[in-house]
Amino acid sequence: MAGVLRAERVWVETFTGLRVTQFARLLKVVRERGGDGTLRGRPWSLPLAERVLMVAVYYRTKLTMRQLGPLFGVSSSSVCRVVRRLGPLLAIEPVARPAAGADRLWIVDGTLVPLRDRSVAASSRNYRFSANVQVVVDADTRLVIAAARPVPGTTADARAWRASGLSRHCEGVTVLGDGAYLNCGMAVPHRKRPGRVLLQAEEDDNAEHRKVRARVEHVIGRLKNYKILRDCRQRADGLHHAVHLPALSLV
Repeated sequence: MAGVLRAERVWVETFTGLRVTQFARLLKVVRERGGDGTLRGRPWSLPLAERVLMVAVYYRTKLTMRQLGPLFGVSSSSVCRVVRRLGPLLAIEPVARPAAGADRLWIVDGTLVPLRDRSVAASSRNYRFSANVQVVVDADTRLVIAAARPVPGTTADARAWRASGLSRHCEGVTVLGDGAYLNCGMAVPHRKRPGRVLLQAEEDDNAEHRKVRARVEHVIGRLKNYKILRDCRQRADGLHHAVHLPALSLV
């Protein structure tokens, strides 16, 4: 059975939303991590470039494996093996912490990702079974620094942040968060207290805080251009890897 999609410019840009240079970067990362090696048994029927394209198309379009099989000329079980094999290899690694004294600003926020794995997902405020994923973004470059493993969507952002372990990675860096991250060791907006109005200087600080923190919302919105983050069929580890492939494409 002959497939339709090939690792060519027209198919890469149409089905993945990536530029050819970005796709070449993904391909290089997978090759350096040993993705071109064969497992025990028969060798892969598709070249590495087309297998990487398959994973990117799966994440971007959320087509089922039964639908992807005919597009690449393989069986649905082969698609499943490719996604499980290459998905972890496409995940970004946490960015190195800046050197002491470096003036960097990072922003953190949580986002709900609809997830069908009920062992992790929980009925959340978006009226769907979802997982809470914490994302750290560089305020200047808009690049994803790291993303935490998913936790049930009913988990408060502050609790999810403490459980993620990302705070250790952010030591020595100024981190911005919204009001949900109170007492988490990061810069949060000034709060109104009963019987006390905010001073004008505090209102100005909050306005500037909102302006800068909005950048993480923009990045998360771009991540969710990948439809797998709108209704993820993967299990917990699969979602974790799926979050990191779109993050790599933003580099």
